[in-house]
This record gives sequence, C-alpha cells and structure tokens, in this order.
Amino acid sequence: MSLKNLSVKNKILSKYKSKLNNQKVNQIYRKFENSFKINQNFIVAVSGGADSLALAFLTKLFAFKNNLNPKYYIVDHKLREESTNEALKVKKILKLFNINSQVLTVRSKRPQNKIQSFARNKRYDLLFSKCVKFKINNLVLGHHIDDLYENFFLRMIRGSGLKGLVSLSEETQIKNINLLRPLIKFNKKDLIFISKFVFNFYVDDPSNYDTKFNRIKIRNFIDQLRSIGLGEKKFQLTIENLKRSDQTIRFYVEKNKKMNSIMYHRRNELILKRNFFNNSYEVIFRSLSDLILFLGKKKYSVRGKKIDNIMSKIENKRLSKETLGGCVIKMVNDTVILRKEH
Repeated sequence: MSLKNLSVKNKILSKYKSKLNNQKVNQIYRKFENSFKINQNFIVAVSGGADSLALAFLTKLFAFKNNLNPKYYIVDHKLREESTNEALKVKKILKLFNINSQVLTVRSKRPQNKIQSFARNKRYDLLFSKCVKFKINNLVLGHHIDDLYENFFLRMIRGSGLKGLVSLSEETQIKNINLLRPLIKFNKKDLIFISKFVFNFYVDDPSNYDTKFNRIKIRNFIDQLRSIGLGEKKFQLTIENLKRSDQTIRFYVEKNKKMNSIMYHRRNELILKRNFFNNSYEVIFRSLSDLILFLGKKKYSVRGKKIDNIMSKIENKRLSKETLGGCVIKMVNDTVILRKEH
C-alpha cells in the first residue's frame, strides 16, 4: 500500500474510531462484533432505513478491523416517486464514510396487490445475482428483533408450522447463499441511535405506517403486547425453545433423507424407499419438501398444502403422476420416484 493510500485509510479509520468514543455506539459495536463471526467477504443490503444504515456502519468498521472488502448495494424498488432520489442520497451519505455502494433498480412493473412480497422477491433476485457474479456466498441483511416478532406472527396468521415460525434466524441458506442477520438480537431503538449519531440521516418509508399491510397491523399489535409484558427476553426465550424442538425434528429429517432415499445423478432421479414413509408426519413432510427443493433447484420450498396433497395421495395409493416444484413425482407399485422436470 502506498503512503498516500495508507494515509487515507488511517484518516477514514480515525473517523470511525471517533464514533466509537461514544459509549453507547461502542457497546453496540462490541455486541455486533461478538455476534458477527466471519472471515470471508460479504455483500450488504442497504435500504436507507435506520437498521440498514446502522448495519452499513457496523459492517464497514468490522471490515476495516478484519481486512475484508465487502460490497454494498442499495435497491431502488421504484414503488414511490421519491425512491430514486432517496437511493442516490443514501449512496452519497455512505460515500462520506468511504462506503462505496451501487444502486440496483427494479425494472418490473408494480403489481396491484402483494406489493411487499413482490418487492422482497425482486430485491433478493438482484442481490443474489451479485452474489453469483462475484462468487460471494454471504449476503448480510438488516433484520432486527422487531422483524423477528413480525415474522413469527405473520407466519402464525398463515398457519405455518414450527419450521415457519422460527424461520427468521441468524443464518439461513438459499441456493448456497448464506443469509446472515447479525442484528437479529438488536432492538430498533439502538439502530436508530446509530443512524442518527453516525449519519444524521435515515429514510423513513411512509409504507411503514400504512395499515393496509398486514405487517404494519402486526407491528401495532406487538406494541400492545409489549404494554402487557411481552418483553424481548421472554419472546427470545420462546423462540429459542421452539428452535430446539425444530432442531430435533431436523435431526430425524436428515437421517430419513440419508437412510431412505437413493440418488441417481445421471438420471436426475431420486428413489424413496418404503421406510421413507415410516416416520412421523412432520418428518415425512419436511423430508419430501427438502428433496423436491433439492432436485427441482427452485429458490423456495413448495407451499405446504401442495406437499400435504401429495402425501395424502401417496398414503392412499392414489398417486399416478404429479408435477411439483420442478419435479415429476410418480408412484410405481409401492415405490415413489422423483425426477427433475425437463
């Protein structure tokens, strides 16, 4: 490194360290540093909200100290007239702290309904494409404790099982990309403090107050629950207990897949042994769902009702041939065969 570049780096690092002189910022960073265990480069998703700007600051400081070179992307969903100007302003503010970022723009036409789901899917598509392009397997997201609350109750409303209720965790994987959520145990107030203290700015999206969205209704409901004693410690304890139960089921699911399925790679075909179905309903359900996802190579698992339907047909020997999740599923005598759809 040249003396000039070294001088610039030291100046920037000094700017970050000056923020750490604040006791609260220092405490938040220490907590972050203890939870964010990574020694590979990563991509950071930035929306411009308080949580993602706090994440940008914390990850950049972490990268400085650990000699890493993360990439930062701001997604402009084009859902509001002001979104492009906001994205460019976020980019400019990040630049002041030597965080080089790129704006990714959603080009698809806005749908009439399920807008938040549409935005999420398009956002992940853009971010995943960058992970693939640069061969980076770690995507860092700004979900915090309030998102954990909201996900739990949203899933409950949808009738999700145990796996769905605890699906928002510190680390999950989709298509060999690790989704990392190092802020999942941080409260939003602390992240707002970081954004205000460090950047003196964050985007306050008006959709965060629009009660036509179920997520916002649930957010208001959670505030009511807090008022009668549902604190973070109690909620996290409940989630941890559920996760332990989920891990136990996962153990038997992995065992079932390993012991009772045979993969024929040349034919892109899976044979399920008879014993595959000699398990509890949940173990069979998850095993089948996992194998369809693996063989079909889709981004997300097939919806539960469709798996239920296939399982019912298999149990009653009424399955002839079905197409699901990029797979053709058929039953020959008592043998179930999964083949990748061409």
